Amino acid sequence: MNHLSIVLFDGVCNLCSRSVQFILRHDRKKKFKFASLQGRTGQALLQQYEIAQNEPNSFVLLENNKVYTRSTAVLRMLKKLGAGWSLLYIFIIIPPFIRDAVYNWVARNRYKWFGKRDSCMLPGPAWQDRFLE
Repeated sequence: MNHLSIVLFDGVCNLCSRSVQFILRHDRKKKFKFASLQGRTGQALLQQYEIAQNEPNSFVLLENNKVYTRSTAVLRMLKKLGAGWSLLYIFIIIPPFIRDAVYNWVARNRYKWFGKRDSCMLPGPAWQDRFLE
């Protein structure tokens, strides 16, 4: 059964915005919807699912009323994209404390390495219906 998944992302982070664009290009079955962590919908979902706002979460995946964060969220998203991307899900066998250490390191440095926008990414007309606000 295909369940819709919601990706919460850091809308001012260039790496995160490029990641969303990557998902949009490869998500042919439109399994994902998106909301920025800074937006009203993103903030409401963070509160609803009791996700701490001070964690270095630049990517949160909501599936079937479950919250996935950090490396697990990324790997589950890749698995759901299908095609060759789902092969990367094999990295789930690496213990989360190792995967998340790498994720946290990238998350802490993402603005320095990839830059930051002054405002959230705005979806183009072709992708407008994929965003929750």
